[in-house]
Amino acid sequence: MTNRSLGSQILRRFFKHRLAVVAVVMLVVLVSMALGASFSPYSPTQQDPANPFKAPTAAHWFGTDELGRDIFTRILYGGRVSLIVGLVSTLLTIFLGVAVGAISGYYGGWMDNVLMRITDTFLTFPTIFVLIILSSFLRELPYPWLKNSVLVVIVIIAALSWMWPARLVRSLFITLREREFVTATKALGGGDAGIIIWHILPNCIGPILVSGTLQMAFAIITESGLSYLGFGVQPPTATWGAILSTAQVHVYRAPWMAIYPGVMIFLTVMAINYIGDGLRDAFDPYVVHTDK
Repeated sequence: MTNRSLGSQILRRFFKHRLAVVAVVMLVVLVSMALGASFSPYSPTQQDPANPFKAPTAAHWFGTDELGRDIFTRILYGGRVSLIVGLVSTLLTIFLGVAVGAISGYYGGWMDNVLMRITDTFLTFPTIFVLIILSSFLRELPYPWLKNSVLVVIVIIAALSWMWPARLVRSLFITLREREFVTATKALGGGDAGIIIWHILPNCIGPILVSGTLQMAFAIITESGLSYLGFGVQPPTATWGAILSTAQVHVYRAPWMAIYPGVMIFLTVMAINYIGDGLRDAFDPYVVHTDK
């Protein structure tokens, strides 16, 4: 079976998952909205003290906040932050996890024991508390670029998330390293790096992609939670979590301040999870596919 025919089968199985297809469309719309935030007639920090807590109107689709700022515009810019954090931290997480898992699973022995004990140690950390402590510590360092940096949030999330893909990839490599095609490649003089990258790793793409979608959803929720608690990206930068944090004080007076960012987080995470569900079915030839 050629790579082209295999790819066609994967796409065909994915498109049979109707909710996954709808989720792709929804995510494309959300990403397009975030990328098009610059076309908004308002600035995310533009204040209008004469119009605080204004209900949704044609001029302000999602209303205004306590400073008269346009909530729709702030949500669009906040979407940029959440999606960037989710995507980049996921790529970094997968890179670290795959590297550790591949080395551990392929070589085994003492290297596997050392890497897995390190992994187990990281798994024992209470994630949310460590995230808060690290965020606070890094921002106290005498470097201005750390004070309100998205990079800080990305690195912190990745540093505490790589363990799950590492364990997944390790288990896959332990199984695949004993397969005939690996033995044959070694007999022909293939090096370890080439076997890992070009022969074993391509057979792990499906589970890694599914793991990546779950990790991206987790990263978006984590960033929103950190910003909500005041330890994420700091004001005046607009983030969904920070908008929710401000809204909790005014939830009875201006409920739209909490509803819209909450809905955006829900839709984004739900779309990513359904895409992951579709990818899981698409890469698993033994799944019985039905119209969903």
